[in-house]
Amino acid sequence: MRCVILSACPVSPELKRLLRPDDFIIACDAGYRNCAPLGCKPNIILGDFDTAPCPVQQNDDIIVLPHVKDDTDTEYAARLASEKGFTEVLLLGALGGRRIEHTLSNLATGLGLEERGVRATLQDERSRITFVRSGETRAYPKEEFFYFSAFPMEGRAEGVCERGSYYELTDDVLVAGYPLGVSNEYAEGSDCITISTRKGALVVVETVQDTPILTGNKA
Repeated sequence: MRCVILSACPVSPELKRLLRPDDFIIACDAGYRNCAPLGCKPNIILGDFDTAPCPVQQNDDIIVLPHVKDDTDTEYAARLASEKGFTEVLLLGALGGRRIEHTLSNLATGLGLEERGVRATLQDERSRITFVRSGETRAYPKEEFFYFSAFPMEGRAEGVCERGSYYELTDDVLVAGYPLGVSNEYAEGSDCITISTRKGALVVVETVQDTPILTGNKA
């Protein structure tokens, strides 16, 4: 089974399409409010409940975390999913919202899951975020997403190769101070982009298209 972690950023019913009947669902603090639009029931609710009251649930389905702690409820849920042996985690309600630091923290949580051998995906109504670790190659078939961006998650990535995109990369170096490879697109006739990194993890962001633009234009 896959674990789905629901964080507190509100989601729309549109994301219901991403859920599977056998998903194991962990709701983090106010994230349990996302169960209603998604039409699901959490297996576990956890949090320090500083942003929402503790809901009424069976005692063994509630994990109350201390208020004084130096990590997030989502990070605790990710560790719990790893300890329970899940090899795939989907994080919803983990992007956007009023607290940008939580979005950045959730990206780090996603990479931490990958480093523990758990495939992590963060998704909202417009974007999907995944990770490519050192020495790994991943393929991205063309689906509903239009833009394809890669960033060095650890500040620097070496030996980056990208094929099937409008701007291809060959043994390139990506660094945090120079955003190369942003809003790339699928090359004409390409139905898949492959990307690899020899050293240093990448975060890959796929985004839907806003309005038609001339191929190759950058903002």
